[in-house]
Amino acid sequence: MRAIHVLNGPNLNLLGTREPGIYGSLTLADIESRLHARAGGRAAITFRQSNHEGELVAWIQEAGAAGAGVILNAGAYTHTSIALADALSAVTAPAVEVHISNVHARESFRHHSYLSAKCKGVIVG
Repeated sequence: MRAIHVLNGPNLNLLGTREPGIYGSLTLADIESRLHARAGGRAAITFRQSNHEGELVAWIQEAGAAGAGVILNAGAYTHTSIALADALSAVTAPAVEVHISNVHARESFRHHSYLSAKCKGVIVG
């Protein structure tokens, strides 16, 4: 069975109440539940959230050591974190970058990602 680590960055613990006009009304727990249901037992999913960059780096390294894939919503760290980009480069784990909102329709600082070039794909909006 394929292992997938779903890693969520800063402020995503506030989903459901944080700017619902941008991020919707689903909570992170709702998203986790839907993901497990969608996987239907075809993947072993590890679902985590942290507001701390170093913890996300450690989890990427852990996924790489385990041979797991990574689905990463790094939140604002997408636009600032060379450390996360380096962690993705350092492991062989295939990664996909995810954004709940359309970052390209938002503030210009959200248009650049340090992570996209290190990922197999990007899902936006």
